[in-house]
Amino acid sequence: MYKILKAAKDTYITDKIVNNDFRATDANVGQAGTLDLFKLYNESILTGTTNPVELTRILIKFDLDPLRDLTGSILDFGDSSFKCTLKMTDVYGGQTTPSSFKVILFPLSQSFDEGTGLDVVTFEDLDACNMITASYSGDTAIAWFASGANQMGVLGQNDIDIIASGNLGDGSGIQNIFKTQLFESGEEDLSIDVTTIVSATLEGILPDHGFRLSYSGTHETNDRTLFVKRFASRHSSNTRIRPRIVVQYDDSVQDDHENFYFDMTGSLFLNNYDNRGKPANLLSGAYGAEVKGNNSVVLRLASGSYTTSVTGSQHKIGTTFITGVYSATFALSSWASTAIRGEVLQSNSATFNLFWESADYTMGYHTGSLVIKQPDRSSFNNVPKILNVSVTNMKMSYQKTEKVRFRVYVGDVAPTIKAEKLPRERSSLIFREMFYRVKDANTDDIIIPFDTTKMSTRLSTDSLGMYFDLYMDALDLGRVYTFDFLIKDQGSDLTFLDIGTKFRVDP
Repeated sequence: MYKILKAAKDTYITDKIVNNDFRATDANVGQAGTLDLFKLYNESILTGTTNPVELTRILIKFDLDPLRDLTGSILDFGDSSFKCTLKMTDVYGGQTTPSSFKVILFPLSQSFDEGTGLDVVTFEDLDACNMITASYSGDTAIAWFASGANQMGVLGQNDIDIIASGNLGDGSGIQNIFKTQLFESGEEDLSIDVTTIVSATLEGILPDHGFRLSYSGTHETNDRTLFVKRFASRHSSNTRIRPRIVVQYDDSVQDDHENFYFDMTGSLFLNNYDNRGKPANLLSGAYGAEVKGNNSVVLRLASGSYTTSVTGSQHKIGTTFITGVYSATFALSSWASTAIRGEVLQSNSATFNLFWESADYTMGYHTGSLVIKQPDRSSFNNVPKILNVSVTNMKMSYQKTEKVRFRVYVGDVAPTIKAEKLPRERSSLIFREMFYRVKDANTDDIIIPFDTTKMSTRLSTDSLGMYFDLYMDALDLGRVYTFDFLIKDQGSDLTFLDIGTKFRVDP
């Protein structure tokens, strides 16, 4: 799963000295197209102030509801593959840019209003939030506990603006919660791992108010001017560079119905649906109790007089059990019986009948068949396969609210020719390490990259072949997109470009 969460509100607050006359602490720039981070040391004159410092701090909030909607169904944010990265795009426009500085990111302890201000020159637009006021409740102004959202403290305190440390319930005790990034040239994009913060927010441990981003430590108080680090805001006309949280999570399912080998561990899956086609747990017994949890089903394999049974469970991703999905993982020896060994020697495979049954063997749920193959063995060669890849169910357009399942077929361009009496549909080759990426068809910009680390773009497999799910809200409206694929097989990386019909996303 690869999702992109977009900013729900953002702004920056400032105490800029205007015309050497006053500080614009009540100014609002909530609708500005950029998020400006700067610190000015002794660049202005203000009566009664020696060596004045002027600065800004960025505030940003993301909508986490798309993740909450998946919690308990397919998302386990405690799983090691779950990762959230806050990304903000530098919008260098020829202006002076500081270098060799560090920024620091804190979770906010109280909410802020974005405001409607646009003036980033004389800072004359007044609204909340600003350097003094965080938000309004009715006619009441809610002030920051310290000017500039700068009251720092420990999680649980009710008189702070930003949370620097706290106990997140993971057994680590009190820990630092803030994150930092070093900018060497000053032109880099922001990319900060916020997995811990997002996970704790989804669990209700941290408040869901967003982040404060600023220069870190002495950068705000020393005698150095840092002008100006500029990021695109959520109001930028270029939707592709707006702030975002990239969510990566391996929710792929590796079903080996079409790819099971002797003497190697594989997994078989069973899907169950109710009468309306929705995933539903199996029912068992006179009272129709739901079949769920570990060791809740049995998978029996039979071939001739040989039979064996393995215990299966309700399938889970991380620690989250998936409704209506069951799996059994096992290995079977090619020497399981004399008859099986003979069949394997004759045809390099053996066929079994499958029986999914209740744990007490009193109820049958499903029957099927399985061909288990002999592992590939050949003389040494380093010539990669010649393959063709296609997406079999693409349309020209999709709705932004859709989650689309794309089916992928991979065929061998030069297959071994076998005489067959009747025509039959050729099955797709199966690859455990096949990945998709999404690319803008006109600019070749990569929107969703191959993720071979967290496996968030790995294809799943089932009895029909390979597939992947794509959340269309990750893509910009009206743009045209295409797919690329990467297959890792036998030590080679095979890349396939511009596969399938080009498609666009509609409102």
